Amino acid sequence: MFAVPILTRARVRAAYVVAVVIDVLQFALGPFGWAFTDQALDVVAMIVIAGLLGFHPLLLPTFALELLPIADVLPTWTACVALVVMLRRTPPPSSPPPPPSPPPPAKGPIIDV
Repeated sequence: MFAVPILTRARVRAAYVVAVVIDVLQFALGPFGWAFTDQALDVVAMIVIAGLLGFHPLLLPTFALELLPIADVLPTWTACVALVVMLRRTPPPSSPPPPPSPPPPAKGPIIDV
């Protein structure tokens, strides 16, 4: 469940499609005020996006933010997918390079001016 799948173009595109469709539906259905429609869409979005991209901690605050009445009209799922994809594609920081080796000892006389 928490395993991170390999991000292929198809998985990333599908995650973006799901996020955009959910955000558009929430924006379009917002004025109707149907009970629990937004929350059901958020549950579907979180499950499908986590299945496509793997679970990431950014999904939790996005889900919580979507529970606020005004914030659900913002494209939060699309922004979350963009952040998760960016963070997953960024290579982890590598270890610092080793310190430079000292110069080899000089051969012959050293002239110091």
